[in-house]
Amino acid sequence: MSNRRHVFISHHHADDASVTGLTRLLARSGYEIRNSSIRAKPANQRRLDEGRIPERTLKRLLRMKMSWASTVVVLIGKDTHKRPWVNWEITKANELGKRIVGVYERGGTENDIPEAFADYGDALVGWNSAKVIDAIEGRDDPFERPDGSERPPGASFPRSGCAA
Repeated sequence: MSNRRHVFISHHHADDASVTGLTRLLARSGYEIRNSSIRAKPANQRRLDEGRIPERTLKRLLRMKMSWASTVVVLIGKDTHKRPWVNWEITKANELGKRIVGVYERGGTENDIPEAFADYGDALVGWNSAKVIDAIEGRDDPFERPDGSERPPGASFPRSGCAA
């Protein structure tokens, strides 16, 4: 069996370095990730931020890139829950029948989990290569806290009262 997997990594673009960190973490375990997510160059990111790319165009591009992947990995960092595009990607992944795995970035908390992940996530793990690989492969479906401890079955995700 090949250790190469096609995934779509849903993330807040400020966390691009964590995308690289995750692929390197898994590579050290002999696991090659081919990521189809969008990582915008500064000029393109500026066009996105200014709203110069039509929403329908971006959705079509994301759908095409996601359809190629077997699994959608959601990087969960401090602002992930505030990103409407991350919630859209999770919902679309569910519609496309993709496995959805959440991975806490270093410093990520349960308060950072996107709402759509609470509805559609298949597994939620900490920054641990063996656990991430098992979750991507579907060998294990844990729901963990950021420290790697088990979450009680059916536990709701905490939500802070602060405005997003």
